[in-house]
Amino acid sequence: MDLFKVLLTGMLLTSPILHAEKVKIYAAASLTNAITDISRLYEQQHRDIQIVPVFAASSVLAKQIAAGASSDLFFSADLHWMNDLIKKQKIQIGQIRPLLLNELVLISPVQQKNHFKMSANFNFAQAFQGYLCTGQMESVPAGKYAQQSLTRLGWLNPLRGRIVGTDSVRSTLAFVERGECQVGIVYRTDALMSKKVRISGVFPASTHRPIVYPIALTRQGQKNQAAIQFSEFIQTSPRARQIFQKYGFKLKVP
Repeated sequence: MDLFKVLLTGMLLTSPILHAEKVKIYAAASLTNAITDISRLYEQQHRDIQIVPVFAASSVLAKQIAAGASSDLFFSADLHWMNDLIKKQKIQIGQIRPLLLNELVLISPVQQKNHFKMSANFNFAQAFQGYLCTGQMESVPAGKYAQQSLTRLGWLNPLRGRIVGTDSVRSTLAFVERGECQVGIVYRTDALMSKKVRISGVFPASTHRPIVYPIALTRQGQKNQAAIQFSEFIQTSPRARQIFQKYGFKLKVP
């Protein structure tokens, strides 16, 4: 038994998992499925690398990085929070690479039969009962895009008191799936992930700023060769691009 323990201890100490280089990527909640798949694929190809993803709203992640959280890569759902980290000297401007595009859509529970017309002359507030869910408009990127579109269409003021702000697009999706909100505003990629909601409309691109996903190495990540290589894989690998497209993202043309 003692010999077995000695051998087991030796195996654990030499395990590649224990000695793997770690790459910590902070990624927007809407990237959860794509980055999870890409991370697993990369780890299969690089047994000595361990990818540690952290998913949340871009605003939450940026604040954590600004506060000193350990992170090698930041993959944001908008440019605002990336620029915020530049100002706080956590990211260098030359590291930012706009990579993906998304669309803003209106969702409702799949059994709901409301009809919506995505134009300013449509009385949106009277087209459904109850609440509308979207990301917190003062911080969560999806919520900020939603506020821009609702304002441009003239729908925001009539909805006062009926808007529920959530901490991420995935939270919005869950609220609508459960029927706690009759409609929600999320990215197309999130809507496609659920069989419990349907896309009831697509907000015209002219009603909000372009939904661009930039990626960047943090100052910590610039010193991590494994992080540099993983960042390159995300940006240039045909397999990574296929995964992004599988989940509904559009690739930004350089």
